[in-house]
Amino acid sequence: MILELDCGNSFIKWRVLNASARLVVGEGVVDSDLALLEGVKALNGLSLRFCRLVSVRTAGETDVLIALLKAAFDVSVVCAAPSREMSGVRNGYEEFERLGLDRWLALMGGYHLAAGACLVLDFGTAVTADFVAADGEHLGGFICPGMPLMRNQLRTHTRKIRYGDLAAEQALESLVPGRTTVEAVERGCLLMLHGFVFTQLELARSYWGGDFAIFLTGGDASLVSEIVPEARVVPDLVFVGLAMACPLP
Repeated sequence: MILELDCGNSFIKWRVLNASARLVVGEGVVDSDLALLEGVKALNGLSLRFCRLVSVRTAGETDVLIALLKAAFDVSVVCAAPSREMSGVRNGYEEFERLGLDRWLALMGGYHLAAGACLVLDFGTAVTADFVAADGEHLGGFICPGMPLMRNQLRTHTRKIRYGDLAAEQALESLVPGRTTVEAVERGCLLMLHGFVFTQLELARSYWGGDFAIFLTGGDASLVSEIVPEARVVPDLVFVGLAMACPLP
């Protein structure tokens, strides 16, 4: 079995694959290293022989997690590393090592699935857009606050904006002008997100006409999937790239 990890700043997304059939036998999202160990250990018939991960944490935090994994499962652990070129994709950053590894793997995965030009939109704590041409050249991308960041900034800097997650979810059932603060904030933030998406689509069309694929990934991809019906929603796009960056030995 193979354990795959996407270690973000706030959460760790994990899944376990049956190595022979590449079937997902368990998966989850956790907020701590210990919760990760508990979740993986709870799988029936667990027999790990390989672990690959991508991390945007500090080197020290990543090293601690790797040590925990080795101690808990006696498994070989490989961590994805930055590269200027891989699997036919050329990193577009002037300093290639400064491109976030999760972005790098997601755009590699998108290019692999598209077999041509693609726009990769990732909706997490931050929202990212990356453009990859048909020849594999990464043209660069954009980063803006995602729904969690926009919401929390308003809550932090505006004293009268106070509401819970359930109220936020209910507020997004419609996009008519809000008649309460929670409706006004949540709908306003979502419309800003929609505007970002439409701008990326316009730019992609200016590059490639209609000859490109669109991929949506990340926890909030469902918030925009209706406005981009032609897009392909791939929740595990980072893991597609991770398998390419860290193949089985």
